[in-house]
Amino acid sequence: MFDVTDLTRIAPVLDSRSVTFENPTGERGAGGAAAGGRKGAPSRLVQPDERVVLADLAGPGTIRHIWLTFPPGPPEQMRAVYFEVTYDGLDEPSISVPCLDFFGSPHGRPVAYASALTSMQQGRGFNSYLPMAFGERVRVELVNASGRAMPVYYQIDYTLGMQRDSGRLHVSFRRRNPTVLREDFVIAEGLRGPGRFLGCVVGVRPIDPGTWYGEGEVKVYLDGDAELPTICGTGLEDYVGSAWGMGPHHAWYAGAPLDVRKPGAQLGELPDYVGFYRWHVLDPIMFRDELRVTIQQIGADHFLPGQEERLAEAEAQGRVAGTGINRDRGGPLLASGIFERVDDYCATAFTVCAQPQPVPRLDVAGAVADLARLPYEKPDEMEFLFA
Repeated sequence: MFDVTDLTRIAPVLDSRSVTFENPTGERGAGGAAAGGRKGAPSRLVQPDERVVLADLAGPGTIRHIWLTFPPGPPEQMRAVYFEVTYDGLDEPSISVPCLDFFGSPHGRPVAYASALTSMQQGRGFNSYLPMAFGERVRVELVNASGRAMPVYYQIDYTLGMQRDSGRLHVSFRRRNPTVLREDFVIAEGLRGPGRFLGCVVGVRPIDPGTWYGEGEVKVYLDGDAELPTICGTGLEDYVGSAWGMGPHHAWYAGAPLDVRKPGAQLGELPDYVGFYRWHVLDPIMFRDELRVTIQQIGADHFLPGQEERLAEAEAQGRVAGTGINRDRGGPLLASGIFERVDDYCATAFTVCAQPQPVPRLDVAGAVADLARLPYEKPDEMEFLFA
């Protein structure tokens, strides 16, 4: 396995290759052949509902880097462009996920950020450095379900050569819109071990009222865990490495770069859309047989005098969580506490397994629902070029 901490290592046994629309097979000495080598076919116009093969490669090898871009547009169109990847001749994909979620930003809203494994430079150039090892073969396809024709540019950089103990990257997408009261949202489940949970990209569209949506714990159930998990966090922003609420930020292994709020939003006003990522690189999560990762829908709320009816309704609906309601005495608050919520959650889970397996196929209609651009959101400054 290549160690990025030792960049002096030379490994000529690895054969470095690259595929683009100008060299879709990755053949040696065949790059940039169109128009006499003067940049004749760097992109291709992909029609609505068209499925395009970006790479169909014989192995063994490892995809090291994917760069992709397509024009900006409304969120529901951006999210309707998706990847599917199959390994070793399987009939079903082991990756089936919206492109933007794969690269780290949910809700069809690209945002500028950088992490150790993925980045969106200027919110336009989508990059993944997630290693994707393959054995006999790998097939990477892009599907345009956006309803518009669009130019697509890409480059996939890979090496050929055997790597020991390399699993296959699996990427699955789930969305629950809305979630169910007191039923934790599932980020990852259903894959057979041995394997490794590499991380996730999660999107939240807060629906319920309140002053904070992110008190829910992330729980990791390993190899037979039943009622209680082996790994349990302390809250959403804590899992992402922040604290005392969560605003837009990004770092190597965790961050929340997407934060859509109306102009002038005050402290305690909920965002309209949030997206965060967490990579388990230096803190690996390994499993022998099975894995299940969930997150609770719990938030905080504060009640002022005159809001007795709203407080009574929350109690009657069974929304009180934790140790109960704190009924403040002598302060400006009538009461406060943490409460069960119903929100819109989606998650893209990245799991490496020893053997390739199918993941659920993307439900495009479910993925693009309720994502329309809000009145205060401005289109990308270059969107007019592709209208």
